[in-house]
Amino acid sequence: MFLKFFSKSRSTDDMELVRQYRRSGDLDVIGKLFERHTEMVYLICLRYLEDEEESKDATMQVFEQLIVALKRHEVSNFKSWLHSLTKNHCLQLLRTGRLKNKVSQALPREQHTLPQDDATQAELDWQALEHGLVHLPAEQRTCIELFYLQQKSYREIEEITGCDLKQVKSYIQNGRRNLRIYIEKNHAQR
Repeated sequence: MFLKFFSKSRSTDDMELVRQYRRSGDLDVIGKLFERHTEMVYLICLRYLEDEEESKDATMQVFEQLIVALKRHEVSNFKSWLHSLTKNHCLQLLRTGRLKNKVSQALPREQHTLPQDDATQAELDWQALEHGLVHLPAEQRTCIELFYLQQKSYREIEEITGCDLKQVKSYIQNGRRNLRIYIEKNHAQR
């Protein structure tokens, strides 16, 4: 297995495939990178998420992110960069899950005495937040997720996204505003 993986990944240099993809946008090139590194990404996901099905889903999500991320970021060592991308994706999933748990923990402890409407409202609020994030422009969503969910500094976000500091601050500010507007609009429809 190891020799198969090693010989396969050396037939064409990863960085050459990255350069090809950046030039052409050809998804078949991403497919080759996916073939080479699926096992590594899956094992990283499994280590963090500790669930086989979630890890499979996360592996696919990481490779979907590559389509955009490789166009935006300068990569000097693909395997190391992919490892970091995967780890950050898993941490984001874990934080999002923890954030959802915090929202539910904010409810009174005795769930059986809690009116159904309050529990339902908390779940609807959480869903509105998730849907709001999805509806943000990609740059705003990325900066919001990095800042709030991954607790990255402005400088770290600047390095990750390639945006300058003013853009990062603007994306976060506008993202918060747009998220608030989306949630208020969503609440008004109920």
